[in-house]
Amino acid sequence: MIRKRRKRRKVRSPKRRRPARSAVRVPQGYPVGHEAGYQQGMRAGYDSFGTFFEGTSIIIPSFNQVDYLKQCIESIGEHTDLSYEIIVVDNASKDGTSKYLRSTGNLVRYRILETNRGFAGATNIGMMMAKGKTMLLLNNDTIVTERWLANMLQCLNSDPKIGMVGPVTNFISGDQRISVPYTRIEDMHGFAESFNVPDPAKWQRTDRLTGFCLLFRRELWERTGFLDEGYAVGNFEDDDYNIRVRLQGYSLVIARDTFIHHYGSVSMNALGEQLTEVNDRNMQFYMDKWGNPHELVHRVKEMVRVRAGGGEPELQQMGETAFFPQGIAARGVGETLFWIEGGLRRPIMGMLSLPVARLSLVDLRRWPLGEAISAEEAEARWHGRGDQPASVSGLIAPGPDGFVYVLENGMRRRVASQTAMQAWGLHSKPLAALSAEQIAAMAEGLPIIAPVRVAAHL
Repeated sequence: MIRKRRKRRKVRSPKRRRPARSAVRVPQGYPVGHEAGYQQGMRAGYDSFGTFFEGTSIIIPSFNQVDYLKQCIESIGEHTDLSYEIIVVDNASKDGTSKYLRSTGNLVRYRILETNRGFAGATNIGMMMAKGKTMLLLNNDTIVTERWLANMLQCLNSDPKIGMVGPVTNFISGDQRISVPYTRIEDMHGFAESFNVPDPAKWQRTDRLTGFCLLFRRELWERTGFLDEGYAVGNFEDDDYNIRVRLQGYSLVIARDTFIHHYGSVSMNALGEQLTEVNDRNMQFYMDKWGNPHELVHRVKEMVRVRAGGGEPELQQMGETAFFPQGIAARGVGETLFWIEGGLRRPIMGMLSLPVARLSLVDLRRWPLGEAISAEEAEARWHGRGDQPASVSGLIAPGPDGFVYVLENGMRRRVASQTAMQAWGLHSKPLAALSAEQIAAMAEGLPIIAPVRVAAHL
């Protein structure tokens, strides 16, 4: 039945009078219910903090090149059957990347930065956002392939001593590059599908993995921490992370049964003439920080071997803090200063006139919190006037090999570089009144390396 529309009668309001607005009635219990719901949400948020899902956080730093980013994200959706999340951290792109990310809905978790923080800075934010029990760093100019993640996870989970895994590709420096038969991207997936057949016999230990695609467990990140943002823009931060992981006794493995496509340094090549300057500056930063890092890694391996089983578990329990000095002052994000000694971080009460090292919260929280210490007592310990003998008070001494050593618990610990010396303020430490022969007679402890440089909020 068709209903006829009634002709509505036009009603004129009196002049100079507005129609009365009906008041919105709020149920009497609404404020109480709203507050209860808010508090419930807050509790749920607190309860879920620190809980992680059985899957992989795929972290993609981005700077312009939105078309490559789209291809990368689409390929993840097409070729990843396992549980994952995608996190994109954009370095203030000007090419519509932010608009694209906002259009992805629930497909991508993202953060759009106001300034370019470089590869390390963007990746660090992504790692802080990650909720997966495994984490994967991925360049935005890559296209992933069939079984890519499953193959790498199989490799990573085959041995707890494996720290990081990377695939092979068509365009990269080092041992991960292979020759490919295709010339068009349309033919790439056919090649990759036949190539990516799981085969543990093809897994290869290596001394270096490049950062275009790196897979590791969350526990490794908690023990190693953030990328070093001292490497401005990009390059060498992955080499730095390799050394820090290897120092803890972990292996690096190339999964040669896994191929993904890499267009190759798209964002870096966009720097043009600045690329050489950036690369040279970061290479110098790397050399100043590490000197001869591979000799340092082998030196630590030999220490672990001599200690007959006591070293590796200790390293993997303490993480990178095993390579930090004792008897120093440090701070994290807040204003609180901590005295680091005896495996504890103790809040310092009062005004301190000592050098203070800046650490990330990931690093700082590896030390359990101890009782507070006065600034006067901290300064006395710094200068070797505390209630402990000078041999364990953190004094420094030149060694017969030209390196500077910190004395701790009757052992000598070599300071890896001048960068480490300055970062910890060790150049201000008093010299121990010991001869070179006395220093050489001490047992050697783990070397002291520089902490990473990170943004203030990390």
